[in-house]
Amino acid sequence: MKKALPENWELVKLEDYLDIKGGSQPPKSEFKYKPDDGYIRLLQIRDFGNKPVPTYVKKDDVTKFCEKEDILIARYGASLGRIVTGMEGAYNVALAKVIVENDEFSKRYLFYLLQTQIFQTPLTMISRSAQNGFAKHEISKIELPKPPLPTQHRIVEKIEELFSELDNGVENLKRAQLQLKTYRQAVLKDAFEGELTKEWRALRQAQDAEDLPTPEELLQQIKAERKAHRERELAEWEKEVNQWERDGEPGRKPRKPRKVKEVEPISENRLNELTELPNKWLWVKLGQVIDQPKYGTSEKCDYDFDGYGVLRIPNIGKGIIDSEDMKYAPLEEDEASKYALQEGDILTIRSNGSIDLVGKCALIREPDTKFLHAGYLIRLRPYKGVAVSRYMLNVLSSVSLRNQIESKAKSTSGVNNINSGELQDLIIPICGVKEQRKIVNEIESRLSVVDQLEQTIKENLQKAKALRQSILKKAFGGELVNE
Repeated sequence: MKKALPENWELVKLEDYLDIKGGSQPPKSEFKYKPDDGYIRLLQIRDFGNKPVPTYVKKDDVTKFCEKEDILIARYGASLGRIVTGMEGAYNVALAKVIVENDEFSKRYLFYLLQTQIFQTPLTMISRSAQNGFAKHEISKIELPKPPLPTQHRIVEKIEELFSELDNGVENLKRAQLQLKTYRQAVLKDAFEGELTKEWRALRQAQDAEDLPTPEELLQQIKAERKAHRERELAEWEKEVNQWERDGEPGRKPRKPRKVKEVEPISENRLNELTELPNKWLWVKLGQVIDQPKYGTSEKCDYDFDGYGVLRIPNIGKGIIDSEDMKYAPLEEDEASKYALQEGDILTIRSNGSIDLVGKCALIREPDTKFLHAGYLIRLRPYKGVAVSRYMLNVLSSVSLRNQIESKAKSTSGVNNINSGELQDLIIPICGVKEQRKIVNEIESRLSVVDQLEQTIKENLQKAKALRQSILKKAFGGELVNE
């Protein structure tokens, strides 16, 4: 049962007081990206976000314009129903302008009202999919609460007063988020410059510990590990071939494993550009301490298929796998085995429109080994004898490595990409396995508190968002101001 509105309020149909007009869409071939004589800004929904792309078109090619105080509604895609204002120019077909046909509605009142479920719920029900959008006649019957104009002004004043206080709190939370991010990177920087284990290393050296190999010994260990890995692969392959022969040679002969591609050493010029490491450390290329990177399956996967769970970009959580949103692929066992994962593997995102996501990694833990991985991910498998998986995971999250990744992946095409060869060429600091484990412990002991604080901030930001909606609900239910 709906709660009754205050006595002097009324419910009115949108079509009786408002008009909706879609925008213009000049040909993209005519777009310019800098102001010019005779041109006007063409507003698109992305221009109201954090990454606007100012676009200009000939003024004569458009017929739909808006002023700063006008209200626009996003008509398509993931932004369907988003309410924006505050910019002037022409606007494109993915936006619709709300036109107040008389003086009985305040634009600021409407701006807040249209963000509530009063408008958004019926709009979503009309627009059966985000791509379908909506037509003017489909929303014309939506009912809106209309108090007297003076009351509308008081409601807007109260909303903006409360939102101002809320925004200050949100700003403080976001500032704290940035400070924690800065601290996180400072910890990683210290870790991979040897600072976190400086005292531990000095103590071990004083004890003539054998677990602090020299750079020369580290290189020999890496070469030995690569050779041993190759020998294990060949031995396993020979077993499979022998079994295949005993079984009467059914189907294809097991394929001989490819030889791991040799990685070019770091040039002297590049080494001279790198920062100085502790005397027991060494700069190496990532490809020297991992197996050949492996792309994922291109097989179509979906929620309703029977088969293997396939990890995708949404499953790459904060350093670990988030398997809540899982799709499946109907692969045969032999085909699926090509994409099998092992505990300690690292999955990294190789392609995305957001440069921040390219190179983002997650560690495969034992429960995750039942899954395969999709084509937009690359599997990295550290050689366990020389590279600790959690150490590698943290290295790949450090500022130094992020800079390398983004430099290689950045593209003007809109899709950023890093391939397996570029990943192998990343330059990382390495030390003995025992020190790597010590570094991981030091990092995790410091960042566990940061993780908890970040989660608390995230929850409080969600509460602030819910509070914003609660304020709007009360405002348009007649509970925010007294008549």
